[in-house]
Amino acid sequence: MTLRIGNASGFYGDRFDAMREMLTGGELDVLTGDYLAELTMLILGRDRLKDRAAGYARTFLRQLEECLGLAHERGVKIVTNAGGLNPAGLADAVRQLADRLQIPVRVAHVEGDDLTAAYPGSLAAHAYLGGFGIAGCLREGADIVVTGRVTDAALVTGPAAAHFGWQPGEYDRLAGAVVAGHVLECGTQATGGNYAFFGDGDVRRPGFPLAEIHEDGSCVITKHPGTGGFVDVGTVTAQLLYETGGARYAGPDVTARLDTIRLTQDGADRVRIEGVRGEAPPPTLKVGLNRLGGFRNEVVFVLTGLGVEGKAALVREQMSDALAKSPPSDVRWELVRTDRGDADTEETASALLRLVVRDPEQGVVGRALSGAAIELALASYPGFHVVAPPGKGAPYGVFESVYVPHGDVDQVAVLDDGRRLHVAAPHDTVVISDVPSPSLPDPLPAGPTRRAPLGLIAGARSGDKGGNANVGVWVRSDEAWRWLAHELTVERFRELIPESRELTVVRHLLPNLRALNFGVEGILGEGVAAQHRFDPQAKALGEWLRSRHLDIPEVLL
Repeated sequence: MTLRIGNASGFYGDRFDAMREMLTGGELDVLTGDYLAELTMLILGRDRLKDRAAGYARTFLRQLEECLGLAHERGVKIVTNAGGLNPAGLADAVRQLADRLQIPVRVAHVEGDDLTAAYPGSLAAHAYLGGFGIAGCLREGADIVVTGRVTDAALVTGPAAAHFGWQPGEYDRLAGAVVAGHVLECGTQATGGNYAFFGDGDVRRPGFPLAEIHEDGSCVITKHPGTGGFVDVGTVTAQLLYETGGARYAGPDVTARLDTIRLTQDGADRVRIEGVRGEAPPPTLKVGLNRLGGFRNEVVFVLTGLGVEGKAALVREQMSDALAKSPPSDVRWELVRTDRGDADTEETASALLRLVVRDPEQGVVGRALSGAAIELALASYPGFHVVAPPGKGAPYGVFESVYVPHGDVDQVAVLDDGRRLHVAAPHDTVVISDVPSPSLPDPLPAGPTRRAPLGLIAGARSGDKGGNANVGVWVRSDEAWRWLAHELTVERFRELIPESRELTVVRHLLPNLRALNFGVEGILGEGVAAQHRFDPQAKALGEWLRSRHLDIPEVLL
């Protein structure tokens, strides 16, 4: 008995026609959609400040208007976290849509994640719930289940638990579904999107992934026939490393052991995942807090031709003097040397000097900054101009995580007929601890080396978790793993990524995946919404690492 679960959204704003593609492209039992991220919760929170009836992903409702009939005809159940801050509101909107289209569907929702009232000053505070609220809705006959903030993997564990009759405590089965859910959650990142070795297939329009889940928790990751992209051990490995850390991947229902995963190619565009072990979940739930941090503004000065360093020094001094009367609480300068000598275009002869200011008061980063920059138009370095004039300053958000006992959260499955089913907290929990570091493989024998980019033999994928980033690095042969495990130490990582030298960097080994996962604490400041750095979500941090040069054994090149 196999349960086929597909995904049609990896974020709020993903490909609009993906829902139709998944419903018409092949067989499915359940279609999921992940619309939430740390930044999305802030966006929805600001929406709800303007309209209390808002707070959910409106894109989902528009997609459903086109596809609800298809789903009903094909008997496909839909499970989504598009409810955001207002799952009850979205559930009601779906019922109204179904009534208007005269399609008989039962709509349920999951609530209890909203803890905003307990955190004064927060714009949104939501606990990450597990999958048993979703399972309760499906077991009672729901066709569509809408949630707020659940873990991304819960969109898969919930349907799997309902279909196979899994109960809390069946940790290996639940852990297998968590791993499947983590692979599916980012949509086409599992089918060649954002993939280090994208030249291995045609990724111009990758299809969305699906998982064939078995009763024992094992699965096969694949996609509908004829869709673009590709699924192989590498694309699945990359997604397994995305926004994870060590061997224990904790969730509300189970802690999945990532070090037990076994991947095998099971035919074209098919990767089998098996062997996943699970453990009791931790005694607390993660709560994501979003708040407004203040106001932010920026201006980018273009420095063209000769004397870039001197030009940058001049305008920095001028702007500092101008802002001294009411200095912003945070001022950051960054000179990006995109210029090159004797360039044949003006753009390639130019460097960019970026000034970012933040302050609790909008006026300090608004008119004060724009006035100071504009007044220099005829009074600064030769060739003065900016990419765009600074605005009046925009609010920025801050994300942080706190943890609460399971008992502080009342997860409720609200059925189509109004009945409310309370979901019990886990009976057994275990405080998360580090797994003993596995033994290193034997090093490669000494031999000739060549200075070359790491990315010639290693893939990488990176992402954000609040103010921290992770960089997963993997190789595709046992010989390359023998070299990588010894070569890419924390010290070498800091050498290659100078930004990390003063930060805490933790390395995790995952030998079954031939992978290392690095956690870099604090590199993203107060999170993506604060726009702390050039790449605020660390999406390309892994690609930067792959571009750095090392002495690589010639036998691997």
